[in-house]
Amino acid sequence: MSKFIIEHDRPNCIGCGACAAITPDFWVMDDDGKSDIKNSVHQKNEKGEIVLEILDIEESDFSKNKEAAESCPVNVIHLKKKETGEKII
Repeated sequence: MSKFIIEHDRPNCIGCGACAAITPDFWVMDDDGKSDIKNSVHQKNEKGEIVLEILDIEESDFSKNKEAAESCPVNVIHLKKKETGEKII
């Protein structure tokens, strides 16, 4: 069972690519220049635009995704505990 959640505030992503460079197993750069979490669930606004990407991850994947989140210069990657919703970063 997954223990953590990655959330990506995609509209505010500046497309620096640090997350994809650090953790390519989870992150990829899209054609529009922004990053995406691979295999994530998308929350969309009324226009159908992705506003939040969400992915459950295992404890074994936490540290590499934490490093990706910490590398983000605009702080749009967040890690939370799945059970409590407590924000870690």
